[in-house]
Amino acid sequence: MKKQQLEPALIDARREFAGLESDWAYFDNAGGSFTLRRVIERVGEYMQTMPVQLGGNYPLSQQAATRQAEAMRQLAAFVNAAHAEEILFGASSTALTWQLARAMRPLLKDGDEIVITVMDHEANRSPWLWLREFGVTVRSWEIDRDDFSLSLRKLDELLNQRTRLVCFSQCSNLLGRIEPVKEITRRVHAAGARVFVDGVAYAPHRRVDVREWDVDFYVCSLYKIFGPHIGMLYGRRDILLELANINHEYLAADALPYKLQPGGASYELAWGAAGIPEYFSRWETESGSDPFEEIARHEARLATPLLAFLAAHDDVTLLGSPDADPLVRLPIIAFRHATLPSAGIAAALADRRLAVKHGHFHSRRLLEFLGVPPEDGVVRVSFAHYNTADEVERLVSALGEILGNP
Repeated sequence: MKKQQLEPALIDARREFAGLESDWAYFDNAGGSFTLRRVIERVGEYMQTMPVQLGGNYPLSQQAATRQAEAMRQLAAFVNAAHAEEILFGASSTALTWQLARAMRPLLKDGDEIVITVMDHEANRSPWLWLREFGVTVRSWEIDRDDFSLSLRKLDELLNQRTRLVCFSQCSNLLGRIEPVKEITRRVHAAGARVFVDGVAYAPHRRVDVREWDVDFYVCSLYKIFGPHIGMLYGRRDILLELANINHEYLAADALPYKLQPGGASYELAWGAAGIPEYFSRWETESGSDPFEEIARHEARLATPLLAFLAAHDDVTLLGSPDADPLVRLPIIAFRHATLPSAGIAAALADRRLAVKHGHFHSRRLLEFLGVPPEDGVVRVSFAHYNTADEVERLVSALGEILGNP
């Protein structure tokens, strides 16, 4: 078998994951990544040794509580949160966004405004649109059709004294473009409003720093960052204290994060998720380099030949920039053929043991805005750092057979 084309550190990283031993190449990572072995081991060990509830005065319950606190501390440090209680767990990023919208509702008045984008996954649209039932005005921030970016000029036009919250993705799950979170946040704060950032597509590929960016809320899906199927939400502590209790009615205003986590968190999954920062910390210690810088370089090399193939193909419409520059885009690549249905392309790739998906990926409004029928949608190819140049070579070769070479 041909040796995988990876740098030494990335070869070691590939061994950390379960399920990569088959002859399939997986390019559906934006939908859900493969799981770290250490995460699986932590979840299993927790379930075998600590099948208890927190809050007891017996040693096993106290040990379980200590582990939960440690998991929150490690994940808070992973995104550079100031306090462990700024971390909330939920079933998914969608569930957490709905929880936040519910907790915000009593604080919003008739005529208050929320800004959402046309490019976002529906998880960062539907909860805010629901607030229209209570007199909130929801305004739409459109992208620039020329470069697929969120227009800062259009944002400035939307902001006014009634704006309370601006919700946007750090990276669209179809366009792959990295948005300037820090600059957007600066402008929103200057207008007296707050920001909610969907980092689901971004967080598996680059380092998250909520304090450097000064964001108020940041949500991500840990099962797309090589962890268990659980979502994580960061919120600034002073703002979380203001929010309404959506859990048991007797909880105090400072009962963080419990007042915002109906039913509590999944203990075993939270403990397992702490294996994610452990993985990156060990990588950094053992290699002496920043793992996210290595990932950015590697993923750009993976994206380059595919983007070049698609950009050169007259019958293909590529969503987003054809530039693989890791400062510009992430390795999330969506395209549509002029005559071949996206479903057929995905099926033909599956016949060659190449796993991609097609559809609207819950970004229907973006596809409609761009004039793409959402029912058949687009083909999406999304890489993770455990993908290899050999796998991409197989993919590009297969697309040449299916679409014809440009």
